[in-house]
Amino acid sequence: MAQKIAEKLGYGWRLLATGVSFFSFGVGGLLLWALVFPVLSLLSGNRLQKVSRGQKTVHYSFYVFIGLMHRLGVMTYDIVGLDKLNRPGQLIIANHPTLVDIVFLISRIKQASCIVKAKLWHNPFMRGPIVNAGYISNGDPEQMIAECVAWLRSGGSMIIFPEGTRSMPGKPYHFQRGAAAIALQANATVTPVTLSCYPSTLTKAEQWYQIPARRFHLTLHVGDDIALDEFAAMSPKSIGVRRFTHYLQDYFTQQRVL
Repeated sequence: MAQKIAEKLGYGWRLLATGVSFFSFGVGGLLLWALVFPVLSLLSGNRLQKVSRGQKTVHYSFYVFIGLMHRLGVMTYDIVGLDKLNRPGQLIIANHPTLVDIVFLISRIKQASCIVKAKLWHNPFMRGPIVNAGYISNGDPEQMIAECVAWLRSGGSMIIFPEGTRSMPGKPYHFQRGAAAIALQANATVTPVTLSCYPSTLTKAEQWYQIPARRFHLTLHVGDDIALDEFAAMSPKSIGVRRFTHYLQDYFTQQRVL
């Protein structure tokens, strides 16, 4: 009886803590937009310097947010291979099992761009970080690829989810070709990152308040760089893009069952 009461109290606390976490995320986004980024915009520097400051600001903000979720008892986490990240011109390709993936990744990478859905540019809670950190819209696929390639060639790093959206639990991966096309055009350093979340939560099939019976545990595993020579040598280039996309899909499928 006492154990059941303790479990219910624990569940109730985590539900409240989850709500507090999401509320804090939204308020934090508004404060960054209204107070922090206007001040940063007054500082001297070219566009790349301003984007760099914006990305660092988002990084530290997300670091604090993940720390909040951890301290409130919503989540725990492990990171393997962090030393392989934070390199210039690095394209980080990751799977996408849960809503907090991108937040968790950026909280560990000081300067990184990423691709965001075009509709989020009109979200008042997200617009500040998106615009000031120089994130790239997926509204125009050709322009998106060109901007990503240019960013990587300039020495910037990027995070891309080849699925384009969160994974469906129990369903096979279906990768889009954009990540492979960007990697090959930019001749980037490609680093795979495998994310896992147990128990499964914050997927496309769940609302934020549908929390699991216990704290979820997020694992981030950074793999070794993937050589592009074999795929870059294929002709026409579309074959290389297609083969590399299949390679990535097979890689993450294998990691999923390990």
